[in-house]
Amino acid sequence: MKTKSLLSSVLVASMLVCGATTSALALGGPSGAALDYQVAGKLGGVYMDPYGLSPLSAVIMNGGYVIEDATVKILPKKGGEILSYKVGPQSLKTYGGIPVVGLYANYQNEVEVEYTRIFKGEKEKIKETYKIYTAPYYQTMIGTSGANAAPYKEVKVHKVDAEFKDRMYLVNNVIGKAAGRNSNFVWNNPVGGAAEWNYLSNVFVVDTQGEIRWYMNADKLLNFNDMYNTGIMMGFQQANDGAITWGFGQRYVKYDLMGREIFNRRLPLGYQDFSHSLDNMQNGNYLIRVANSNFKRADGKNVRTVRDVIIEVDSASGKVVDEWKLYDILDPHRSDVIKVLDQGAVCLNVDESHAGQTISEEELAKLDTSDKFGDIAGTGAGRNWAHVNSVDYDPSDDSIIISPRHQNAVIKIGRDKKVKWILGAYKGWKGEFKNKLLTPIDTKGNKIVCEDEFTKCPGYLDEKGGFDWTYTQHTAFRIDEKSKKGLIYITVFDNGDSRGFEQPALASMKYSRGVIYKIDENKMTVEQVWEYGKNRGAEWFSPITSLTRYEADKNSIMVYSATAGMQYDLSKGKMLGAPKPEIDEFKWGQTEPSVQIQFIGTGSAYQAFPISIQKAFEK
Repeated sequence: MKTKSLLSSVLVASMLVCGATTSALALGGPSGAALDYQVAGKLGGVYMDPYGLSPLSAVIMNGGYVIEDATVKILPKKGGEILSYKVGPQSLKTYGGIPVVGLYANYQNEVEVEYTRIFKGEKEKIKETYKIYTAPYYQTMIGTSGANAAPYKEVKVHKVDAEFKDRMYLVNNVIGKAAGRNSNFVWNNPVGGAAEWNYLSNVFVVDTQGEIRWYMNADKLLNFNDMYNTGIMMGFQQANDGAITWGFGQRYVKYDLMGREIFNRRLPLGYQDFSHSLDNMQNGNYLIRVANSNFKRADGKNVRTVRDVIIEVDSASGKVVDEWKLYDILDPHRSDVIKVLDQGAVCLNVDESHAGQTISEEELAKLDTSDKFGDIAGTGAGRNWAHVNSVDYDPSDDSIIISPRHQNAVIKIGRDKKVKWILGAYKGWKGEFKNKLLTPIDTKGNKIVCEDEFTKCPGYLDEKGGFDWTYTQHTAFRIDEKSKKGLIYITVFDNGDSRGFEQPALASMKYSRGVIYKIDENKMTVEQVWEYGKNRGAEWFSPITSLTRYEADKNSIMVYSATAGMQYDLSKGKMLGAPKPEIDEFKWGQTEPSVQIQFIGTGSAYQAFPISIQKAFEK
């Protein structure tokens, strides 16, 4: 009886609901889907972070209208600059409205938009302001301290000249050492590889006030429990279409600033362990620094190699167009550099207990005959003998320019896999490589004579300057706008460890430089035309990472000393203080920066460079 009463009640309720619906239909007919989102202005709703990767982005939806000629202005906080950019017709169609990028985090942003709205054939020019609130900055936590709740604890803006105030800098840092969340793993069949470097990383954009204006929510991109979808994010570049390319672990990817995926590809099966460098070639393809997944050594052992292979992949299909196997092109047993490296900071491997120590001839010989392979400083395929940290393409002669840190040299290699020249000290180069060494000259074209197998050149320790080679350098980029076939300019970040092929008596004597060389490829000469950093000494010394790059839009040189000031107390075997990464940008030819921004509490940093919001949406 109770069951019957309950059933009757449900039926009555259903009839009442149906009756209400029937009445509504009778009154107005079928109405279709309801418009139930909040319309913020004269268009549609505001769609925050539409792809889930870019929290400081939004789309002002078009509301069903056709819109043209859109301009976005994000009003600044006190003392800042207006961020303004135009939105082209392709972007308006792609995002279904007006894309907004560059919002402040945890802030009520005011965004002015101007556009033409078309309805029933009539065009109306509209200018209005939207208020868009954003959430606080989010970063993956490693669970050890609250310091990782932001990309830095403090930022000090020491200097920004007027013409650089509109700068936006993309910064790519490593959050910290491996933690429980980002599982650690190594390759073991074959042995070796560099996959154990599965650190957390972040990427963000700051303005010249040090305010975060864009960042990536890497949690939505990476899967720390999947070895083919995790790894340190490195090698960021902004492509000609305004999107950004980079890689991590076993993948290389391209996304736009809104977080929209353009492609996300696993490395071709014959290669593994991307890190450091993905270059956008002028022909549209990509040069990617990888390693060999399975190499059979002369001794019959199968190993995964380490940071010593370059591949060119087709941009559309992802097929491998060409490869440069450096263990076949260079001398993987050249040990002169390996023996003088500071074992406390061999790039990602920062080990305070080995600060200032070097590896002896006997220890190296023992290692070379062992079955110990992987990302360890040693010689021969299967160990970290090259450590290439940048690749750049020279279209004038179809060559690549590489920066192998553990060779203390910048090297140009042709499509025929032959070395064209070597920019570096002469020590340890044998046979055919001796003929490829560049001769240093002064500004008048006179040959500079250097000592100790051309490792120490006149004035190389002089604060006032003098020619010097690069040591454990990072990034070697051709300045396309100032170069021509046979005469090229190269920017390099000279980290400076093992300078002169030795460790100094005191760690405080070390220094780094941003440097530019002019190379006459016909005469096989090299001239140093600019440097910065020597006078800053230990406070600016970056033992690892960093970047020097030419910026055509302002005819400037951008330098990021990414681990500036990372020094050790050798007597106590510990770090004296955390690095303080510094962005410096210079007008061409100037030796005092027009921009100087310092970050405190970032952990280890990698690279930074100016990024254009306008380029991302101009089409």
